[in-house]
Amino acid sequence: MEGRRYIVTGAAGGIGSAITQVLVEQGARVAMVDLDGERVGKAATNFDPTKVLPLSCDVTNEADVAAAVETVVDTWDGIDGLVNNAGAVVLDTAWDAGAADWRRQLDVNVTGTFLCSRQVGSHLKERGGAIVNVASNCGKVGYKNMAAYNAAKAAVISLTRSLAMEWAEHGINVNAVCPGGVDTPMLAGVAEWLEPRVGVPAADLLAGMGPAQLGRKVQPIEVARVIAFLLSDEALIIRGQAINVDGGDTPY
Repeated sequence: MEGRRYIVTGAAGGIGSAITQVLVEQGARVAMVDLDGERVGKAATNFDPTKVLPLSCDVTNEADVAAAVETVVDTWDGIDGLVNNAGAVVLDTAWDAGAADWRRQLDVNVTGTFLCSRQVGSHLKERGGAIVNVASNCGKVGYKNMAAYNAAKAAVISLTRSLAMEWAEHGINVNAVCPGGVDTPMLAGVAEWLEPRVGVPAADLLAGMGPAQLGRKVQPIEVARVIAFLLSDEALIIRGQAINVDGGDTPY
């Protein structure tokens, strides 16, 4: 990764911050992109300022995405890859889910992934590179009260396959990872939403949300290491895949 330049979306915390850490440790420079400019700016202070570039960007806005990518290209004279990690989840039953919440989850998780991939891909066409999309095991097996999120992550998996096939001729490798049971604020939020509905304390629910085979929750840094590998030249024979990083919970 020495000298390479990457964009990581949703980089202000959780998996996004961990991805930044691993890539920087391996010698890369990382543009930390997030909707919350103040939060991502604060997160960037944890790293060598010559290695990171915090940027505020709405991944659902095509002009915003174009501006962010061009800033990275101009600042570092090019780009080598992208991690689409920005995501949104709103829990509700399928009966009660609002259309606005449905659209928001598809916009951020699917459209945002597409817009960022295409904008970065337009620069990678000249020299090749790699894109990794953060999907979810929700996109394979699904969970209750998450119909929009399940559908969105399934779409990300399908999009990954499509882009990998179309862009292989340009030397662009595209893969996805499917986390599950990761120790992040998003998972804690799921437990908090469930607490009044199932009558179990959120802390107890959260404690049981780790993969059974692993016996604990997956740590963000563990997901980040797999992503870094998929960005590397060692992963060139892995193409268009949706790789489970959920401690064995998903069998396919």
